[in-house]
Amino acid sequence: MRQDILVFIGRFQPFHIGHKSVVDHALAQADHVVILVGSGNRAPSMRDPWSFEQRKDMIKACYPYQVNTKKLIIRPLDDTLYNDEAWTSNVQRGVDSEAEALGFSQNEPAKISLIGHNKDNTSYYLKMFPQWGSVNVPNEFGVFNATDIRDAYFKGAPVITHDILPEPISTYLKDYMTSEGFKRIFAECSYVRNYKAAWINAPFPPSFVTVDSVVVQSGHVLMIRRGGHPGKGLLALPGGFVDHNETLLNSAIRELREETRLADSHGPYPMGKLKGFLAGHGVFDDPKRSVRGYTLTHAFLFRLPPAKKLMKVMADDDAVDALWVPIGSLDSRDCFEDHYFIINKMLDGVK
Repeated sequence: MRQDILVFIGRFQPFHIGHKSVVDHALAQADHVVILVGSGNRAPSMRDPWSFEQRKDMIKACYPYQVNTKKLIIRPLDDTLYNDEAWTSNVQRGVDSEAEALGFSQNEPAKISLIGHNKDNTSYYLKMFPQWGSVNVPNEFGVFNATDIRDAYFKGAPVITHDILPEPISTYLKDYMTSEGFKRIFAECSYVRNYKAAWINAPFPPSFVTVDSVVVQSGHVLMIRRGGHPGKGLLALPGGFVDHNETLLNSAIRELREETRLADSHGPYPMGKLKGFLAGHGVFDDPKRSVRGYTLTHAFLFRLPPAKKLMKVMADDDAVDALWVPIGSLDSRDCFEDHYFIINKMLDGVK
């Protein structure tokens, strides 16, 4: 049955022939195709090297006529880590907005279905929207994914896998190799490969435990700027790996004091006093939250007393800066890994 709108959701890092096959099927079966480009609000990393705008340009290069005539519509879909309901709502609002813009209404609703490869647990979203239909497209090109393409591209001798990329994407990636963005992600990938090599002989994939501190005062959150890879230059929560001879809370406070030198007018803020302002604890365990491997973090919330003058901070250890950031000014695209989402979760969605 022909559809008014078919919706295709993906990260497209990068857009490859498997993605193109789905879009081609969708264009043949629907009057309009809406592509929701996921992770549109993430900082560049080896898992998400290209911004929404860059991925939109890639897709548009494959379908210039369809995009210009509104047959194909490309819009961002933000991640809402640790809040599946918010993500579902974002999808619904995005599709409803495009349907309304195309002239559909509650009185004359559009026939809408989701389309994709029902290949693995990354396609779970095909069953999350019972109000819409679902169209499964057979995989015509064998087993591969965008991770394989990125792994080949961001390595010592970059390889552009022309056989599984549409020609415009191959051209885009060739040109991108001279950019500062490529150099930054290339350096991060080199660091992570060396990091993982240290664990190559482990009897099983290692798991890591870290701690992070969400310190708030007078509408600001305390952040550091990372001095090394991964996430060099990005804003992050003060934190680090747990020592074997300390509790989680003591580890979090130690890292906080080492990286920010948090102090008031009397000098460095004592550990015991900080414990008095502990206001919450959360565990964040998204399997893909860190490019270094499975890394579970314990986050501790500290609410410092409101003050006209924020506590003094100074970067130290592996941080190149320590700063108070107005909570309303935080941008997920400037934040390391899932730290933006940790802050939102710990502050009950205050943003």
